[in-house]
Amino acid sequence: MNPELPPVAPEVAAASVEALTSRLRKKLDAAIETYVAAPVTVEGAVRRVRCGEDAEVVLTPGPSGAVTNAGEATCSCLLAPRCLHLAAVLGACPVADAETAVTQEGDKSAEVESPTQDTVQAVVGVLGPDTAAPPPQTGPTDAQLTAARSLWAAAAAVLAAGVPAAGAVAQAEVLRASHTARLAGLHRAEAAALRVVRGLRGARSRHDGHRLADLVADLRELLLTTGLLAAADPSPALVGTARRSYRPEGALRVHGVCREPVISATGYGGVVTHVISDNGRWFTVADVKPGGPARARGAATATVALGAGSVDHAGLSRGGLLISGATLSSDGRLGAGKGVRATPVAGRSWTSGPLAALFARPLAEAVAARLGNAPVSDREGAERSAGELIGCDLVIVGVVEQQLLAQELTSGRPDPDGLLIRLLPANGHPDLAHTANLRRLASRPGLRLRVVGRLDPDRAATLRPLAVGPTPEPDETTATTLRLPAEWQGHADLGYDRIEGSHLPPADAVPETAGLPRVPSDPVTEAPLWRLRRLVEVAVSGGRRAAAEPARDGDRAGAVVALRRAGFRTAADLSHALAAEADRRGRDVFGRTEEADPDGYARAWLAAAVYLAGTERALVRATWEPPDAT
Repeated sequence: MNPELPPVAPEVAAASVEALTSRLRKKLDAAIETYVAAPVTVEGAVRRVRCGEDAEVVLTPGPSGAVTNAGEATCSCLLAPRCLHLAAVLGACPVADAETAVTQEGDKSAEVESPTQDTVQAVVGVLGPDTAAPPPQTGPTDAQLTAARSLWAAAAAVLAAGVPAAGAVAQAEVLRASHTARLAGLHRAEAAALRVVRGLRGARSRHDGHRLADLVADLRELLLTTGLLAAADPSPALVGTARRSYRPEGALRVHGVCREPVISATGYGGVVTHVISDNGRWFTVADVKPGGPARARGAATATVALGAGSVDHAGLSRGGLLISGATLSSDGRLGAGKGVRATPVAGRSWTSGPLAALFARPLAEAVAARLGNAPVSDREGAERSAGELIGCDLVIVGVVEQQLLAQELTSGRPDPDGLLIRLLPANGHPDLAHTANLRRLASRPGLRLRVVGRLDPDRAATLRPLAVGPTPEPDETTATTLRLPAEWQGHADLGYDRIEGSHLPPADAVPETAGLPRVPSDPVTEAPLWRLRRLVEVAVSGGRRAAAEPARDGDRAGAVVALRRAGFRTAADLSHALAAEADRRGRDVFGRTEEADPDGYARAWLAAAVYLAGTERALVRATWEPPDAT
């Protein structure tokens, strides 16, 4: 994707591909690679891309910043609009969200509720052909069933093809089916489909921010949701909601906690400021619009769009607001309608009021509450639960094997036998300060600091800090913590503020550590379960043929045997079933090989993927338990 180009609505991109002849579709992927690197001429909101001597594509996005209808994308060539230039340029654009995220009243974006069934029930619901159907009067409508089956078929085709063969044409099928799902009201499935397309584009272009694990999770979510809907599952959570509706909240007094820069794969950038009320409720104030990394940097000091207030996000993160006529979405975002009035007030420090209670809660208890709130079968619900901010007091232990390790402080003192926690950047983008700040903190083993961040649900005992501040310590030990400038008012936002050497205590003032500890084991990567994970990921990255290799070579690598010997019998059975189904080929009455069944293969892969996600989540939860509890 070219970040200089505006986001494009899924139906617009899909229609441009469908308009091509079969001959032009074969050339589409190569053309997209060409125009991804083509220079873009910017004229206000208009974007122009020169496609040869006699063709120019002009994109004129609407007020949302995205191209949302065919009339906003034109080409000057004679074949337009059924031309390769237009389809290729649109294919090089980021995929727009179904509802453009804004920070005004009536904010619209995909919002997904957590499903009620657990992981095992989800697998049975998809795989069990003899499972009794739910009551038809409470299930999806006929239009939703048709849309779900269409989206399932498109996703199953992508899975069978694998990343190398899932080019623009296959992606257009997913986008077309996602648009049909939106028209039918299947908002959770549509959101998952758009993430799958973005993941495919990132994988095919070898984008730095692409992670195969994310694409696997998105494809798992899409197949699971559409599979359950196609089976007439009655859960309303599978449908989801399209709009973030705001409800009146009355008067609120909120205090800033920290700012978080946002850089999305869809070309959006901005900032989210986290605030807390006097009674301990969390809210967010967001300013996210098209613009990418440049806008994420600039939004750090942008004016907060709440009422007629003049405070910016930097001031809000260290101050507060008295809001009258407040409106609130279900996910805690504060609206900015015409009736909202906001007055800047003094903020609270991290050592008093509701924030003091945040740091008083044991870390293991806070983590258990977040990792156990949503099943892994709903990726967005699980991430939303795990993404809730937590606070803790830590002491930096040191860097071992390129990992920054810290230990929780209990009653102001480190526990030599306590849990070791890995600290990783919340965002590794080079334009942000997260990575540089963690490196600075790592230079002072024994440093004590107060941290606000979110846990990483996919890694063993890992925390991603958003902000840090000094710990409340007696006068004689204040040299062991941070010395932040007065204008920072007690904390540093790690994405924006730069921690310097003068902000750290002198090296000779910090107590010597007892020596670098051994890096704690990571059961997620060290358990034999990695063998099933590799097969599940190879199936996505290489397609059905790659997944069939273990069955063709008689499992020479011994993956199934190793899993069974280690006690992962279900994993062994699922691994064997997936490889066997990938290699399955039927024959007609004349003995000729028939086309492979994509549905059976998709179900076998989905069963393995859902089991894998649930088991890995259980392993991650175990790494957060205190040593004496394991």
